[in-house]
Amino acid sequence: MTSSAELTNPMRPWGAGRLTPYPTTIRRPHTTVVIDPTTQLGVFHNSAGEVVEMGKHGTSSGTETSTTTNSDSRNDQGHDQDSNQD
Repeated sequence: MTSSAELTNPMRPWGAGRLTPYPTTIRRPHTTVVIDPTTQLGVFHNSAGEVVEMGKHGTSSGTETSTTTNSDSRNDQGHDQDSNQD
């Protein structure tokens, strides 16, 4: 139940002091994204329906191999790692 004192002197919500203005927004040059059925990649289109290039993204791959050099009760294990990025 709310008292009459609370109605005349409401407390400020605790989270209100943490609010800040939204950052400046950036308009992106695309308006729609569809999936190309052949490549399964997103294709971006502008408001005129033209394809918009959204830049290239690199790919990476890595491998890891595990090695065991002693098969008795105390295994001596190690591993190798490598990675490629383009």
